[in-house]
Amino acid sequence: MRESSELIGQRRDFLKLVAGSALAAAGLPLGDTFAATIGPPAPFSRDGVLNMAQTLAKSPYAAPKNAVPDPFANLTYDQYVAIRAMPGSQIWSGEKIGFAIEPLHRGFIYAGKMDIYIVEDGQAQKLIYDPGAFDTGTLQPTAPVGDIGFSGFRVLRAGDGDTFAEAAIFQGASFFRALARGQNFGVTARGLSIHTGDAQGEEFPQFRIVWIEKPTLASNALTLHALVESASVTGAFHFTLRPGEATIIDTELTIVARSDVDHIGFGAMTATYLFGGLDHHKTDDIRPNVFEVSGLQMLSGKGEWLWRPVANRETLQISAFVDQNPHGFGLIQRDRSFETFGDDDAHWELRPSLWIEPIGDWGDGEVQLLEIPSDSENNDNIIAYWRPKAALAAGASMSFAYRQFWCWTPPARPPMPATIVSRMGHIGATKKRRFVVEFADESFADPSRTAQISAKILVAPGQIAASRIFVSHERKTVRIVFDLDPGSETSCEMRLLLEAGGKPASETWLYRWTA
Repeated sequence: MRESSELIGQRRDFLKLVAGSALAAAGLPLGDTFAATIGPPAPFSRDGVLNMAQTLAKSPYAAPKNAVPDPFANLTYDQYVAIRAMPGSQIWSGEKIGFAIEPLHRGFIYAGKMDIYIVEDGQAQKLIYDPGAFDTGTLQPTAPVGDIGFSGFRVLRAGDGDTFAEAAIFQGASFFRALARGQNFGVTARGLSIHTGDAQGEEFPQFRIVWIEKPTLASNALTLHALVESASVTGAFHFTLRPGEATIIDTELTIVARSDVDHIGFGAMTATYLFGGLDHHKTDDIRPNVFEVSGLQMLSGKGEWLWRPVANRETLQISAFVDQNPHGFGLIQRDRSFETFGDDDAHWELRPSLWIEPIGDWGDGEVQLLEIPSDSENNDNIIAYWRPKAALAAGASMSFAYRQFWCWTPPARPPMPATIVSRMGHIGATKKRRFVVEFADESFADPSRTAQISAKILVAPGQIAASRIFVSHERKTVRIVFDLDPGSETSCEMRLLLEAGGKPASETWLYRWTA
């Protein structure tokens, strides 16, 4: 149904009033909804961001106006990436405080506007778009475009001398990425995941305003606050970012529901998996493997280490791992060998793992894993997040806290043999599938430690037709080769665990075979 212009005008005026009240509560300049007013600095407080989220949750949702003016509208990828920040335009770049901030231009798929404030000594001041801060090449406006804002920002950490290196990027909806020293960007985190994989379609909350506190050199930490909003929720985020050998991002958030929400995800992350050892569709590529994560690692609330390799599926697959008060989960890149990928451009072996450790009890829920069919390495087709069991009723709020490790290897890892290889293939002309799962551990060098090793394999439905164990003391590995007979089934859930003396002797390997 098309709304009348009078009703639209009333809604616009009402939202101005609500946003003005929220901005006043946060100690920020007043103005149109999410449009900053040029003026002197104003007091800022963390509580003010939450007050703003709570106030906005009581108002109807108005989709942001993300139209980008010419000549920046409808840019191609190449045109967009050609837009560069002018040398020396980064905030704090000459102050030797360990960090610099580089606002990012709007355009291409990054049409959404993010208002950015810098906070110093308890005072917040909005960043105003300055055309002179960007080299736009041949993209020259024919008329002044005004303050078109930014699509996000890049966090730079101090490197050697006067240089800076990328530490994180916040850009697009509630997406952000980080990396450890020496890595390439890979896994992408989300502030929130709503209705992901549902038939009704996914909702993408957006970081509408971000406040960045000016750090000190001694702190080696950057504090950020963000207001998130979507049709269903509003929320306040508090991030503390510490770059290093691993980049750590502590996250605290409170979400307020505008309407009933029965599917919401926290600690969400996405990654690319095009093909590897478990994909049974044909590939025509000079590279042996293309993926930036090997699988989903979980440490359950009961202390069980689980490893679920991921794959590029023929159809959408959604898996749920029910848990209570999980100790950790993440999308992990376990293969750091260049030879595995042979890609001189992408260097998949240099992509970060992202491990999340909950802070406090998260209660009942499940880790959800989505594996989405993809024919492009540019698609993030693997998604994982924590889904609370309890739904969120309109007007109610929910708070979570967790620590992210963007790293080479997670700080928490199985104190037992872990999976290093998962492969699958045909067995002649039959419907049977042969699997190879290889575990590695220093203890496997000792024959006395492997003498009692056995494999416990469970499958439902279907059956295991045969299995064998191959031990290599030289390579310090134990390989399990087994044949799955699915019969007439189109999917089978499998569980594999090494045992010694009737006790677990490895992490638990899980996988879903699909026809």
